[in-house]
Amino acid sequence: MYSPTDHEFMRRALALAQRALNHATPNPRVGCVLVREGRILGEGFTQPPGSNHAEIEALLDARRNGHDTHGATAYVSLEPCAHFGRTPPCGTALIEARVARVIAAVEDPNPQVAGQGLEMLRNADIDVRCGLLQSEATEMNIGFFTRMNRGRPWVRMKIAASLDGKTALENGVSQWITSEAARTDGHAWRARSCAVLTGIGTVQLDNPQLNVRLVQTHRQPLKVLVDSRLDVDPDARLFDGHPTLVACARRDEAKELRLREKSAEVIELPNPEGKVDLPALMRELARRGINELHVEAGFKLNGSLVRAGLVDELLVYLAPLLIGEAQGMVHLPALSDLAHAQRLRFHEVTQVGEDVRVLARWGGG
Repeated sequence: MYSPTDHEFMRRALALAQRALNHATPNPRVGCVLVREGRILGEGFTQPPGSNHAEIEALLDARRNGHDTHGATAYVSLEPCAHFGRTPPCGTALIEARVARVIAAVEDPNPQVAGQGLEMLRNADIDVRCGLLQSEATEMNIGFFTRMNRGRPWVRMKIAASLDGKTALENGVSQWITSEAARTDGHAWRARSCAVLTGIGTVQLDNPQLNVRLVQTHRQPLKVLVDSRLDVDPDARLFDGHPTLVACARRDEAKELRLREKSAEVIELPNPEGKVDLPALMRELARRGINELHVEAGFKLNGSLVRAGLVDELLVYLAPLLIGEAQGMVHLPALSDLAHAQRLRFHEVTQVGEDVRVLARWGGG
């Protein structure tokens, strides 16, 4: 159904989508290549929210290069949209450009699109195909697909640990277990995320900034703090410079006022135990357009998230050292039978500097 040339140009579209990795949110990352007779006429990728989608960028690029797109093939890493959002439908733009064929990698899971873009193109007598490099295209927008299909973000939990699985000394000291290369790589994962989440214990112990500093970025992720009793110090470095969402279980007007002065928003999401309702928090983050959530927390909150079934992926940096009796990665109850252990699969294992980066996932993700 698809030729080697089709594969080549769709891989190019996916490479273009990669350029939108850090700035597309809450939109999906999309790349588009316009081709006629084996020659690229124009190409583009998703711009920041409110700006052009990939298809529009590719059409503009073709026109700047003096190319007529009549009869061209559009390779798009996600189904062209068919609805008016912040921008007009891309499907309409492709029809008006008189392309002859559209090959999409995967259907858009957004209910406002969900096959309607492809149908619009077919109704305009355009040859439409879908499914080329589908798994790669889905992986590119794994958070967007998760938000649309499951009503919550894709949750990635980042942990830096020793080979014996310790994240801090017994006294809480954790800086620095991993190398500078691993820390820089961790900031790249922060940069691609829509939000970074931590807990009050980490803020009180480490006073982190939780922003992106070690790699270049034009957008800082939203910071999210889980703090059931609003114990956080308003002068904590977490509140320096960028908006923060604080999830609590019980409001305190006086503390809220001070936090609002620090550009923080407080939301109350209690569960029956008087803690923050973590599943409700995930639904709220999805409602706010958060596709990928990057967790950097302590072993207690890590354990709560894992026990609630809210973590999709572990991003673990393992340093070549042994620490001994100290804090672990995730606080989980003791088991009497290995059959009850939570099983993951290695998605990717890569050496980063002197450390090893492991991506491990639950289920089929």
